Amino acid sequence: MKIAVTYDNGNVFQHFGKTEYFKIYEVEENKVVSSEVMSSSGSGHGALAGLLADSSVDVLICGGIGGGAQSALAEAGVELCAGAQGNTDEVVEAYLRGELVNSGVNCNHHHEEGHSCGDHCGGNCGSKPEITGRNVGKTCRTHYRGTFNDGTQFDSSYDRGQPLEFICGAGQMIKGFDAAVADMEVGQMVDVHLMPEEAYGMPSEEAIFDVEIAQLPGSEDLEAGQQVYLTNQLGQPFPVKVAAKNNTTITFDANHEMAGKELNFHIELVEVL
Repeated sequence: MKIAVTYDNGNVFQHFGKTEYFKIYEVEENKVVSSEVMSSSGSGHGALAGLLADSSVDVLICGGIGGGAQSALAEAGVELCAGAQGNTDEVVEAYLRGELVNSGVNCNHHHEEGHSCGDHCGGNCGSKPEITGRNVGKTCRTHYRGTFNDGTQFDSSYDRGQPLEFICGAGQMIKGFDAAVADMEVGQMVDVHLMPEEAYGMPSEEAIFDVEIAQLPGSEDLEAGQQVYLTNQLGQPFPVKVAAKNNTTITFDANHEMAGKELNFHIELVEVL
């Protein structure tokens, strides 16, 4: 698999249609095995999509993108993951871990027709970051403790003795956690209560699907309630729960195990790199 990232001096360039370079990552078995920087030759979004397709790129990761560019990529058969920020190497690793969320079209200005965003977005492709703050786009290290409303702890970096490291605002964390860290100062501690919409969302029926047992070798040994990993078309693993099973069909639930739950976090910002 090949992943292309709009590239500018080590970071994700924030406007697909105006990028001068892509960093191309060769991925095997969900791990980066090589990378190189490729010139875009100053092409417009339609030609850029063709350039990526001709280079056998499977996935594009970028910052801002408009509807025309998204359509061009779809026609070229290139998967899109927009809304990324920060160091390109770290963003690709986050994508491979399944932690990046595609924002889709996030630029309503017509750059491809020669217009610019002007003062509306400070040059960031017509899109205001959904999360703002001093730490957005920076690598942050935090300690945290997560609990449910009844006080039950579900996770703690303190217990592991290792702070969590992530790029703030890059979609690597749940929205409410990202937003809390975005404007914190090093050494500060905060306690936040997150509704499901700010955490893992509400359960979706679209995330529940059936597979014929005959089409999935090994599934005959699975039992309802088990947590297993399936692989998508790009070879990326994703967790599912066996929701039900009969003689011919197995039902999987890909909703996050904490979908629909309110969460509480005690967060300590340890360091901003």
